[in-house]
Amino acid sequence: AISERTTLIMLSMGAGTGCDAQYLFAEDILGTNRGHMPRHSKVYRNFAAEYDRLQQERIAAFSEYVADVNSGAYPEDRHNVHMNPDELALFMKKVDAKV
Repeated sequence: AISERTTLIMLSMGAGTGCDAQYLFAEDILGTNRGHMPRHSKVYRNFAAEYDRLQQERIAAFSEYVADVNSGAYPEDRHNVHMNPDELALFMKKVDAKV
């Protein structure tokens, strides 16, 4: 009724055709919410389950990293960036110089 009586653009959440434009939250459409789902929204994907799966992958990756560090398997020499010995000597000379 209000949209029909004004020249203002009426935005709404869940009003259907009773407004000029409707907005929804991506979290509702993608299914990232847990618990209450707004009745005006339709869930198109179950991202909550994907986030749960990704969290398990994160935990596994960090666990592997910790195990590699503790065992000495990481870092390997190939992961280190080496400085040119001449540059290192110059650096050390300047560090040790008295100001």
